Amino acid sequence: MFRMLPTTEHALLRRIATEQATNRAPSLVAAVVREGEIAWSGARGFVDGAAPDNDTQYRLGSITKPFIAVLVMRLRDEGLLDLSDRLERHLPGTEFGHLTIAQLLSHTSGLTAEAPGSWWERSVGDDWNALNATLSADELKLRPGKQFHYSNVGYGVLGELITRRRGSGWLDALRQEVLGPLGMTRTSPHPEEKHAEGWAVHPFADVVLPEPTPDAGAMAPAGQLWSTVNDLARWTAFIGGHTGDVLRPETVAEMREVITVDEGDTWTIGFGLGLQLVRYQGRRLAGHGGSMPGFLACTLIDPATQTGALVMANTTAGVAIFQLVLDLISLADEHEPPLPREWRPSETDAGLLALTGLWHWGPASFHIRITAKGWLDLYPVGDKGRASRFRPLGDDAWLGLDGYYAGETLRVERAPDGTPQHLNLATFIFTRAPYDRHAPIPGGVDEAGWRA
Repeated sequence: MFRMLPTTEHALLRRIATEQATNRAPSLVAAVVREGEIAWSGARGFVDGAAPDNDTQYRLGSITKPFIAVLVMRLRDEGLLDLSDRLERHLPGTEFGHLTIAQLLSHTSGLTAEAPGSWWERSVGDDWNALNATLSADELKLRPGKQFHYSNVGYGVLGELITRRRGSGWLDALRQEVLGPLGMTRTSPHPEEKHAEGWAVHPFADVVLPEPTPDAGAMAPAGQLWSTVNDLARWTAFIGGHTGDVLRPETVAEMREVITVDEGDTWTIGFGLGLQLVRYQGRRLAGHGGSMPGFLACTLIDPATQTGALVMANTTAGVAIFQLVLDLISLADEHEPPLPREWRPSETDAGLLALTGLWHWGPASFHIRITAKGWLDLYPVGDKGRASRFRPLGDDAWLGLDGYYAGETLRVERAPDGTPQHLNLATFIFTRAPYDRHAPIPGGVDEAGWRA
């Protein structure tokens, strides 16, 4: 097990101790995750008269949502749906069948934030048919795609979509496809064995009130799950890229891409495909927060440094849960900066070496290098221009993964002897020499050539 220095551990413990005491949380547990493992964990307060530990369950609230998103992405990767599909293709009989799956995942559907009726988080939930009956056309509050609008209802809808596509409940799919493979044996829809009770703390007195924890029924995909430090640490590592056999790392990276933002021009909070995204002190972090009556939770990870953190508390309000997680990550990296991974030679197809080196788009110069994954990395000389990475499609075709050329195809055109002659990238021709007259440069090349 990875261990941190005593000075680092004390700084981390002091931070959670200050939060628990200052904001009067009955109990609070936390952990720092590094390279897929728990590097530190700590707890303050009491559960049933004893200190909670890494196996004490707390309710996750909306951290349930990214689990639902992973099940949807598995369906996509299996070819059972497309994120651009209209909902009615897979879940007919709603008043909002024109919404796309991607819009529901990213909270850009415009669908109402909360289920109609009484406050669903404190009410016993009903089944899908009853929920759907309350969702009239009036529950579409904004034009689809217009802006970010957090929708708990949208994830209730996605839970039913998973049930329809899998032929069994979303919880069964979650256990078989995600929780089991990740070894998350203490994550469940209801508390099991050792768990924290949910409390509301009086704002003007040091007394508490128990909060109800009813089954949310069809709204359960928005916030039903309970978990532990041990299990949530595995989930945090999963979001960072330690995906096992549940999803391809590229799919999780796709989930972490920004689709919409929650704040203005200089955004700090955004959303991808089921994941909350945070920009903080030059970092780009991914994860999710959660709150239910009696509970607060948050997990975030920086995929670049592989440092993440999680916090769970059994209080309805008061704990600055997001800031606490950000502070734990910052403290860990400030006290013990992660070392870069050692460079090692990697297996590379010798045929790809002919593609590397200097290329030109007109007079602009670019380099191509081979990544450790066997992808191509196209980037401008001097950082002035468009950069993208490409993965192989076969037959000298490469798919753009990011940047301007995301989704575009790069094709290698070869001379009769097999030597790469030029690259055709979305109609842009890249050649070994600037404006090579032997390549099909659009518009041709002046016969007089370069001149003083």
